[in-house]
Amino acid sequence: MSHSTIRLTAAQALVRFLAAQYTERDGVRHRLIAGTWGIFGHGNVAGLGQALMEAGEDVMPYHQGRNEQAMVHAAVGYARQQGRLSTQAVTTSIGPGATNLVTGAALATINRLPVLLLPGDYFASHAADPLLQQLEHPVEADVSVNDTLRPVSRWFDRITRPEALIPSALNAMRVLTDPAETGAVTLALPQDVQAEAFGWPEEFFAERVWRVRRPAPDPAELADAVRAVRAARRPLVVAGGGVHHSGAEDALKALADATGIPVASTQAGKGSLRHDHPADLGGIGHTGTAVSDDLARSADLVIGVGTRYTDFTTASGTLFQNPEVRFVNLNVTAFDAHKLAATTLVCDARTGLTALTEALAGHRVDAGYEAGYRAGKERWERVVEAAFRADDDSAVPTQSQVLGALDAVVGDDDVVINAAGSLPGDLHKLWRTRSPRQYHLEYGYSCMGYEIPAAIGVQQAAPDTPVWALVGDGTYLMMPTEIVTAVQEGLPVNVVLVQNHGYASIGGLSESVGAERHGTAYRYRAADGSFTGAPLPVDLAANAASLGMEVLRAKTVGELRRAFGAARASDRPTCVYVETDVERPAPAAPPAEAWWDVPVAEVSSREPAVRARARYDREVAARRRHL
Repeated sequence: MSHSTIRLTAAQALVRFLAAQYTERDGVRHRLIAGTWGIFGHGNVAGLGQALMEAGEDVMPYHQGRNEQAMVHAAVGYARQQGRLSTQAVTTSIGPGATNLVTGAALATINRLPVLLLPGDYFASHAADPLLQQLEHPVEADVSVNDTLRPVSRWFDRITRPEALIPSALNAMRVLTDPAETGAVTLALPQDVQAEAFGWPEEFFAERVWRVRRPAPDPAELADAVRAVRAARRPLVVAGGGVHHSGAEDALKALADATGIPVASTQAGKGSLRHDHPADLGGIGHTGTAVSDDLARSADLVIGVGTRYTDFTTASGTLFQNPEVRFVNLNVTAFDAHKLAATTLVCDARTGLTALTEALAGHRVDAGYEAGYRAGKERWERVVEAAFRADDDSAVPTQSQVLGALDAVVGDDDVVINAAGSLPGDLHKLWRTRSPRQYHLEYGYSCMGYEIPAAIGVQQAAPDTPVWALVGDGTYLMMPTEIVTAVQEGLPVNVVLVQNHGYASIGGLSESVGAERHGTAYRYRAADGSFTGAPLPVDLAANAASLGMEVLRAKTVGELRRAFGAARASDRPTCVYVETDVERPAPAAPPAEAWWDVPVAEVSSREPAVRARARYDREVAARRRHL
């Protein structure tokens, strides 16, 4: 073994180290850190900024962002499209640049998606305290604003000496590549340490391959799961994001084909089966389909695959109502496998589903049960057709008709991205997913502003794939700045911008819980101080054009269809802008098929809140603990 060393700064060493890291799963190798996003300031320009410049694009591609949070979203979108086998790093200065990472880090960790964060930090030597933008803590001198990243990171370290980077960088790679541990990883880099030289052992820069394991199920756990499935009369699979992360879609299809067990999907799991598979029932929970939620209420066994069982999935604990219902949870993370007092199957999704299918050889659900859910699926498809259909091409489209027009244009491999507002509910109920990566909903954190930067990351990961970022006006106003990045990089992302003059989703929720849509419309103040005047005269299409996008305005259903076709054929970033009629309420998409718990004021002087509380008390009475 060589004991020679290379003298480099800590920042130069980190860049060289990251360029030599790879993942491998099923014999296929991927570069782990495919590039680095950065906005430079005094906290990283002379360290990582200089190191990235010196390394060059061949060693570590550099991407110029406009907002630190957005850079994390782009890296997360890239990582999800790559099946968590490759991701990107994000470097920032100290102070606001670093704290802007927190929202993106929380999103990555909640969604179990890997991203490497490299914020600058105060001087490790404390030679120049207090620095510009440094937070001084009166009793803890080692605290900096980067400590806000601790609770949202799966691994955190502050590198106070160059040589401390060696074990910490290796641990960072371990966490990023572990399917049960992955999320945001933060290495806080004091700006003096970034520029400090050290004699690095050559072995530190050797190519390393991190094998992404596929743990097999424990035989005893598998036997318990098989007994539970064989004993069930009305089993239901709930497919979560873990199906996609594992690449287990074919294994799930094999289970459904062999056993006839129907499959409902969470937001993260939608697309686990193609929409026209006989066993695919679409979304489940508060934004689920009628057929999925009806089966969930009567299921005697729920087989969760790679799901966290959020409140939207369980309808806040009111969905699974069969007194005899039990759970089998297949999850690579024991923490999730144990939820709802389940029989656990702690293993990789693909490996576990394959083993379960083999162990269930010859078993199939009752023919009447299978015929029943297939009939329910056909009834729901008619609901989708009605929501998508537009009989008058000259009419102003409803939001569901916008989705119908897009559904008619996209190909099997197009990617549709959304995260927040009223669109996630409509998409979960209505969208016909054709391929595993097509439905890209970030609903673990449901972060407004995610869609456009995530589309950039997806487009980087899949350069020949049409990518659609679906946003309402509220989400667009949160973070349109990365449009400039898409233009700069020549990335032909498509932004579908629906203008409805406010927070449509929260407006509806506000009305349902007795808050009377207060503060949810983008309107002038009225005489009474409320935001109920005329709509604000903003022109978001003009804004998108000013940032460099080609903009196609569509006022009618017919114009919308033509605009979508032109956008898909374009080789430059394109915005399709459509404004809904704010004076005439549009026909609604199918209503919620299950409840969601948003506590309502227990006392109020206003009648809408009193009525909402009465409804709340009736709904919450159905909640149960699964023990």
